[in-house]
Amino acid sequence: MWVRAQVRRWQKREGFDKIDLYTRGSMNSMIWGMVLCVVLLSVTRPVRHSDAPAALIAGVVLAAIVQGVHSVPLVNRALDSYLGRGPVGRRTIALSAFLFLVNATSLLTLGGYVGTETFPGLQLALGAVVWPFLTPFVLAAPVWASGACIVAGAACMSGGALLAGAAGSFALATSAGVGFGGALISTTVRLSAWTLGIMQKLRDARDVETRLAVAEERLRFGRDMHDVLGRNLAVIALKSELAVELAQRGQSAAMDQMVEVQRIARASQQEVRDVVRGYREADVGTELLGAQGVLRAAGIECAVHGDGGRLPAPVQSALGWAVREAATNVLRHGDPRRCDIRLETVPGGVRLVVENDGVTPDKAAVPGGGSGLHGLRERLASVGGSLEAGPAGDGLFRLTAAVPLPAPRHPVPSPLEKR
Repeated sequence: MWVRAQVRRWQKREGFDKIDLYTRGSMNSMIWGMVLCVVLLSVTRPVRHSDAPAALIAGVVLAAIVQGVHSVPLVNRALDSYLGRGPVGRRTIALSAFLFLVNATSLLTLGGYVGTETFPGLQLALGAVVWPFLTPFVLAAPVWASGACIVAGAACMSGGALLAGAAGSFALATSAGVGFGGALISTTVRLSAWTLGIMQKLRDARDVETRLAVAEERLRFGRDMHDVLGRNLAVIALKSELAVELAQRGQSAAMDQMVEVQRIARASQQEVRDVVRGYREADVGTELLGAQGVLRAAGIECAVHGDGGRLPAPVQSALGWAVREAATNVLRHGDPRRCDIRLETVPGGVRLVVENDGVTPDKAAVPGGGSGLHGLRERLASVGGSLEAGPAGDGLFRLTAAVPLPAPRHPVPSPLEKR
């Protein structure tokens, strides 16, 4: 049950959230992997059968675990700092460096007791203790500081190995291993964080684009309403003032002015209805182009076949709403990469098929009483159409809207044409 719950939580995440969780999980997993490596190498048979005190072995294991416990949340904060979500405290970085030095010193001391020749995993353990410290450090510090830290760490490891009684070749190999491993860690972590930062900027850009589109539509609607009502309301105000003045003078022309005000008000109501109707009615050709543009802007490959240019107006409106609702569902549900929209003529009518991939199991079954699809079924039913929506296998989702077309009327031939 717990595994299923985690899988469902993963499937409900958006694309950026999945990459963010994967990046953080990978970094944290590598840190705990290095901690486990140090712990296992510190309790191998050569170490247990050496003259090393049991307290020293336990101290090495404890130091590795403490370093891992401290580094995992620090990695998350350092990654947030790299993405511009807040700074990382210098004291936290300093504590991480102190734990790294304690861990490395305890390992070198343990190597001095065991002997570098009989402790084959010492070089690997020394490289492993670098990872929990260097992973958050390269995210929080500039590139030059990371490079300087790698060089200094390699030199300190080499010098510590010499102090522990290691040969020159062992110290040189330790320095090369720590330097190469540190460079690999720095490059990998930086590239992962850079990729995540690019994806965050893309997501923010999409959000800004969406908000700008909504604001532009509001401005357009407001401009149209102003153009429609501005002049009429001004005329109504002037004629109302004139009617008041005429009524105060007892002239019968005030009645004529109020009748004119009433006529203008009714005309304004009709103009407002026309504007709203223009926004509410959907043209299938326009909606096809709009759906393709919106889906492509969201990073979804969209192919459109057919335009429906010669369909009757009621059918155009019903299929336009079907395209709009289908595009909305594609954006809201699952994690699609491709969407195919086909408007094709069938015997006795026309059919719209919208098919997309990336449907998650928990969202594959669409209830028939959903508000969007329920309203769409009502619109299609008004023109004699029908709607089918559901999973099509292999992670695909298909929406099919079918609308019958009236039979063409053939003119009755005249008697002369019959001859």
